[in-house]
Amino acid sequence: MSKIKFENEYEMRASQKILYPYLNTASGLAQWFADDVTIDEDKIFHFFWDEEEQKARLASKRREQFVRFEYLPSPDNGQEGAEEDSDQSYFEFTLEKSEITQSVFLRVVDYSDIDDEDELHDIWEGMISNLREMVGG
Repeated sequence: MSKIKFENEYEMRASQKILYPYLNTASGLAQWFADDVTIDEDKIFHFFWDEEEQKARLASKRREQFVRFEYLPSPDNGQEGAEEDSDQSYFEFTLEKSEITQSVFLRVVDYSDIDDEDELHDIWEGMISNLREMVGG
């Protein structure tokens, strides 16, 4: 299955300080990003959508600025125990503030197996709409 890279930027009506916990905590992500999100003892995030689970690790972060999650190979696709995948699926969030307008922007990058760019765009539009409702803007 081929992968596509979706990238978009959204203006948000909330500060980086308010937005950041929605991007890097299980409880914050569960409010807008997935049906449920948990973290296990190995600090692996478990994302649930329509009773399907995907696991990811928090690969990197910078306080109030950046978060990157890398999906872990699932046993279903025969990759369990595989070497580090150079074509690994991931998603990341970057918060940037315009010095001129003082507006905060959320940049989303999603490199995934979903091969329909329009579908991926619609999915993210819906999730960002949910996030905006959570933060009041």
